[in-house]
Amino acid sequence: MKRIAKVTMLVTMVAVLAFGFVGCAKKTRANDGKIKIGFSMDTLMIERWLKDKETFIAVAKSLGADVVDVQAAESKADVQNNQCENMITNGIDVLVLLPYDSDSTASVVEAAHQAGVKVIAYDRMINKADVDYYISYDNVKIGEMEASPLVKAAPKGNYVLLGGAPTDSTSKLLREGQMNILKPLIAKGDIKIVADQWVKDWLPEEALKITENALTANHNNIVAIVASNDGTAGGAVQALAEQKLAGKVAIGGQDVELAACQRIVEGTQTASVYASPILEATAAATAAVKLAKGEALAPTGTVNNGKIEVPSILLTPILVTKENVVATVIKDGFQKLEDVFKNIPKDKWPK
Repeated sequence: MKRIAKVTMLVTMVAVLAFGFVGCAKKTRANDGKIKIGFSMDTLMIERWLKDKETFIAVAKSLGADVVDVQAAESKADVQNNQCENMITNGIDVLVLLPYDSDSTASVVEAAHQAGVKVIAYDRMINKADVDYYISYDNVKIGEMEASPLVKAAPKGNYVLLGGAPTDSTSKLLREGQMNILKPLIAKGDIKIVADQWVKDWLPEEALKITENALTANHNNIVAIVASNDGTAGGAVQALAEQKLAGKVAIGGQDVELAACQRIVEGTQTASVYASPILEATAAATAAVKLAKGEALAPTGTVNNGKIEVPSILLTPILVTKENVVATVIKDGFQKLEDVFKNIPKDKWPK
């Protein structure tokens, strides 16, 4: 209940910062006048998506949504497409879509529009489709933030790049940002990329295998690993630990998962990027309910998806290190101090 209350308090702040009323004509709904929102998620097997789901439901209902239908496809494109089609058939007003496959879900957007349903791409863009709105963080900026602390810690040497899932449009944006930081040093010859692979479905076990192979091929001579999220960073750290290299190789990620925060304070992960799912889900739920009521939104910019410039709201991420973990994710209540520092002697906990 405390988390729901905290989430509800964020609604006004996000609405004021990100949205505006551009009209108040109510949409005529054929389904008994109730506000029905569908939220299709790629998976709930990643820690952060559970927080997105919890927040989205709480905020949408607090703003007047009568039905909030959340379904997860567990990283299967055909399952997600079928789930979305069922939601549309069941009379939702707005579909918020976190796509597993950023390309195949274009057909879902078309089907939704034929039924008069607005579509919000959530966190990941839907490619080559007439998406109504896109709500996410600036993923190019996140990629830059993933790489920046690593080049500071390890300005010269062999680097491994662990990209995100190849089906996820966000993966390419993250890579764009990472390369913005790395390219100048590669051009100078200070950094050499010795392994560069996309990680299927963001799976830690895939990142583990890639890192193991890279360590073997380079006789353990690796100074940094640019991981695109904390799950893949965790797989990489496991491979490093097997070679007694954990804490000796710079590595970053994003999502500030509990395990990642523990690694940061223990010294085996350099940093993570905090793109608060609470703020993002609050923004999406606020937008979805407004659209269902026929209220237009005021986006902060646009993002090209290969077909159109999609009206977008991009939130600002925060770099989290050992020095500011308390002032960021712990202060926000996203993680608890006793959980983050559980493996650290209590006399060394922050006061």
